[in-house]
Amino acid sequence: MLSLLRYAGENLKKRPHIVVLGSCKVGNFVVSTPVLKGLKKRFPDSVIGFVGSEVTADFELALPSIDWRISWDDVKPGAGLKLQECFAEKIRAFGSIELAVNLDGFNPVTCALVPWLNPTYVAGGSLKANLRSHLPWGDLPQQSFLADPEWDSKEFVDRYKGRFKTNYIAELFCNMVFIGDFVDPTAIELPTSQPPFEVPDLLIHCTTARGAKIWPFDYWKKVIEFASIKGLSVGLVGSSPNAQRDTYNAGDSEEDLVESTSLIDLRGQTTLMQLAGASLLARGVISVDAGPLHIAAAVGTPTFAIVGNDIDGIGASPIRLWMPRCKNVSRTIAKETCSKCADNHFRNDNCLVDSHPCLRSVDPEQVINWINTNVCI
Repeated sequence: MLSLLRYAGENLKKRPHIVVLGSCKVGNFVVSTPVLKGLKKRFPDSVIGFVGSEVTADFELALPSIDWRISWDDVKPGAGLKLQECFAEKIRAFGSIELAVNLDGFNPVTCALVPWLNPTYVAGGSLKANLRSHLPWGDLPQQSFLADPEWDSKEFVDRYKGRFKTNYIAELFCNMVFIGDFVDPTAIELPTSQPPFEVPDLLIHCTTARGAKIWPFDYWKKVIEFASIKGLSVGLVGSSPNAQRDTYNAGDSEEDLVESTSLIDLRGQTTLMQLAGASLLARGVISVDAGPLHIAAAVGTPTFAIVGNDIDGIGASPIRLWMPRCKNVSRTIAKETCSKCADNHFRNDNCLVDSHPCLRSVDPEQVINWINTNVCI
């Protein structure tokens, strides 16, 4: 192919072969699911492949909208060759790829994979067919917004008034693929499976890969102690303890919580589908801005997001972009306003202010009041 064409909402040929490229982050995958649903609704006879992640593979395998899948981040020996062989096999089986949709379009790996697929049309980030430079975004609003550096700002919605209702990431993804009229981007559904333990009343998740979003652990202790007084069991979910410590900014603080409170340690004991099942069975889920928040929101459980954002949405997390838009989710309100993360386009891993004022100003009473209202009933 001499060139790749920017997708502008064209009708595709009969039984089109579509490939969607996803992220290795759980939250990103969750908000990607409306795109898959919308594509199947617009093109019901399509074959949809998903180039996803080992992290979210169990979800991907269970979604009815995905006809085949493979991981782009598989690190096993020979995985790169297997990826190329898979593409060739699927093209032989289902025909050339009509549309490639990159939902992780700022990732250099997925941008390089798109030309390998040799699609007719591209939505999202991609290199040109010659791999020497990036494919221009295009001039339509559904294309050009990808070059906008301020997706989380109020001004973003003003700039695209009449085209986007909000700057919720799932809505942006759907508009990028021109399926906004075929699916509700806020109505996210996830498959679940039974967890291998009795589910506590409350599930909590305390950590993220971005340290700027961590809530003080002494505050978590007060919440756990309150729940215990109320007779509520509380379970700690997340990756394995070592991964929590090394990758997700837990340090020794989670171990201290487990040792000093009645907290039930469930870290590393579930697949993502089992975590979804546990969230479904729990009476409530409390989480910082991380993947488990999006999973709990999607299964409909009363969910409380601990974020360092003030009443206007300014703070440590890009909540205008990422906060789930469903009625079962509410959030904390930071008493201190800090725009440092937003000014830095949220590219900082750790807090840019020594005292971490935004999340320090989210007092435990906010979480305790939510428990009283939503769980102790």
